[in-house]
Amino acid sequence: MSHLYRHLRIHQVFGANTDVGKTIITTALARASALKNNTVFYLKPVSTGPLRDADDEHIKRFAGPKRSLIETRCLFRYDDPVSPHLAVKLASGTSEHEPSPPSDATFPMAVAEYVRACARKCQAGHMYIETAGGVHSPTLSGTTQIDSYRPLLLPSILIGDSKLGGISSTISSYESLLLRGYTVDAVILFRDSYYRNYEYLTSYFAERSLRVLSLDPPPRRLDNHADNLASTESYYSKVVPGGLDSEVFEAVQHLEECHVRRIEELDSMPRRALDTIWWPFVQHGHLKSEKDVTIIDSASGDFFSVYNRISGSSSPTTSLSEDSLLAPQFDSSASWWTQAVGHAQPSLTLAAAMAAGRYGHVIFPQAIHLPALKLAERLISNGPGKGWASRAFFSDNGSTGTEVALKMALRCFSVNCGNELTATERKNLGIIGLKGSYHGDTIGAMDATEEGVYTCEWHQSKGLWFDPPTVAIRHGKLAVSIPTAISNSLPSVHFQDLGSIYNVNSRLASSLAETYRLHIKNVLQAFHQSYDRRLAALMLEPIVMGAGGMIFVDPLFQRILVDTVRDRSLFSNPLPVIYDEVFTGLYRLGVESSIPLLGSNPDIAVYAKMLTGGTLPLAVTLASDHVFQAFNSQSKADALLHGHSYTAHAIGCQVANESLDSFDSLVKQQSWRAAQDKWISQSDSKLGTWSFWDPSFVQAISQLDIVQEVMTLGTILTVKFSGDNTGYVSHSAKELLQPINAPEGDMFGIHFRTLGNVAYFMTSLNTPRKNVEVVENRIWMALAQYINSPL
Repeated sequence: MSHLYRHLRIHQVFGANTDVGKTIITTALARASALKNNTVFYLKPVSTGPLRDADDEHIKRFAGPKRSLIETRCLFRYDDPVSPHLAVKLASGTSEHEPSPPSDATFPMAVAEYVRACARKCQAGHMYIETAGGVHSPTLSGTTQIDSYRPLLLPSILIGDSKLGGISSTISSYESLLLRGYTVDAVILFRDSYYRNYEYLTSYFAERSLRVLSLDPPPRRLDNHADNLASTESYYSKVVPGGLDSEVFEAVQHLEECHVRRIEELDSMPRRALDTIWWPFVQHGHLKSEKDVTIIDSASGDFFSVYNRISGSSSPTTSLSEDSLLAPQFDSSASWWTQAVGHAQPSLTLAAAMAAGRYGHVIFPQAIHLPALKLAERLISNGPGKGWASRAFFSDNGSTGTEVALKMALRCFSVNCGNELTATERKNLGIIGLKGSYHGDTIGAMDATEEGVYTCEWHQSKGLWFDPPTVAIRHGKLAVSIPTAISNSLPSVHFQDLGSIYNVNSRLASSLAETYRLHIKNVLQAFHQSYDRRLAALMLEPIVMGAGGMIFVDPLFQRILVDTVRDRSLFSNPLPVIYDEVFTGLYRLGVESSIPLLGSNPDIAVYAKMLTGGTLPLAVTLASDHVFQAFNSQSKADALLHGHSYTAHAIGCQVANESLDSFDSLVKQQSWRAAQDKWISQSDSKLGTWSFWDPSFVQAISQLDIVQEVMTLGTILTVKFSGDNTGYVSHSAKELLQPINAPEGDMFGIHFRTLGNVAYFMTSLNTPRKNVEVVENRIWMALAQYINSPL
């Protein structure tokens, strides 16, 4: 939704309050822009009150000698001189046919359409979009305009308040804009000779490298209409003289320079990044040019605002394209699985600012602050730890969270074993896991996986890895594929719906469950006979193994693994069970935790990524009291000696609490119920296994010859392509879906990530259905050409 043009400089005009002179100062800026021979566009999106007093009419009336270069427009006009949200209600009450006000989605879209139209009809222009009232004055829907205009995120001018109390309102307005990501290029206000606010504000903002400009105040309004017109015109002629030498022209020149600098910096970013950045999970040998670098100017909701350079010129006055240099791209990887409620959510931003302002960071060991305490209590008593966890251990990200879990589990096992373990055996304990699992990039987390593409020279695979049966939709049929190591006679088992697969308790008595039990016992016995390593814990990514290729594991297999390691006839000391829910936890799969799906509690579980709604890193490892007591003694050496300087940082904890509040609200919304109704049948009505992705689309994609399998649950959609078995190093998925990266007609572009021949897509928990439909349509359009065609 953001707009940026080389040939059209755009600024949005906010006011520190009502009646601070927004229209008068904007009129002066428009006159000055026109006198410099620029086409000028003035937009007042919402106007209330009589037409004769409308701001766009004022601009027309005092457009000056170059009035032919100035175009004015109002999009929504109401007669009552009240706040826009009230004007809508009053207008609706006068006629039963009065249309409803535009929504928070359509309102900025209407502004964007006008901006786009203006860009198409000028070669060199300036545009001013004037808001109504103060920064937090409501728009037509009732949302404050600072949030309503946020998807556009246009560079801004703040009109300061020159009256009594104006210093405070100006600074408060500036900080409100800053908290929502706006760039304020200038503060402009009148020079009041009594209060002299401009003097203080000039000094105050100079420390923040922000330009403050002041203008002579306008004359008082005269009762005689003709005299008032003449007086006002005389004022504009004085502050915007024909000689192009005044504070107003200085302001226009400054705004032009800001515009040029912004584009120059965006133009230079790819080269600078290629020269200085070492990206994770990127082979730099594949980066052929600056075009391979995605320049993210901002983000809002589910979208990045991506900069597209126009080659050949960087001149801001040369119209090389009618299209905006900024294009929306749907963030379909949820920014590496972190996004929960969309980018730049004001409630999360304010929560972070509040905690930063109150605490900054404070030391945590043997201390407590309310954000951390509330988060721990919530996760244990009313969250995924309900009924089994007693303690919450904080760390900084998913990888360290899983390392904490490993330390907990291994110590717990060692304490349970007492003196039967030698010192050498304690140092050589192993983990039971699944092939394709991934628990992070730190060394300890890598040691808890088999040797693979993510491991490194110092890595030592310490454990036993089962080849898991997987769940997918293949050519329209939902099936569990069973590795030959488990059964040669049952290559796959078909199911009618998601509920029949994920109702694990009902499947425990099946013949397939018995096959799993026998296989797991046989593998464990063979391991014990062949290796001198004691197995000390079971570590699982429940339901979905993410980085291993978005592998949906048969939950029955994972449940039987849990039951087996707790079977005292097989293990004299039952093994602690770790659920790594860093990726899948907190509603990524449509449920708060996978625990109800598996039907069995862990001893330890790890949560991160979505915990803070995609705002900043934080991880929590939950543990049962039994695990905690393994560390509880009178010796400091027995304590869990693990931590980092920013443990339980108040900013992350406060944001996490706010995120969890948002989740609680979202699960009750109609959009969730509508998606659930498409998937949930009688067999899974209690478990709630469902997807935000449309079942008919998923079925259709799975039928394509080029597609090997598809799977979906909650926010996740995965597509595995046929004909390329080279795994993570494959480029097939990326190449096949490359067309969806760029916009197509009225459809936005899609930023996506792949794992070899697997492409995955994710929504946020509040992604509108219409956006999901666009993603579905773009995927279908990209793949439909391969119908009945070889890869």
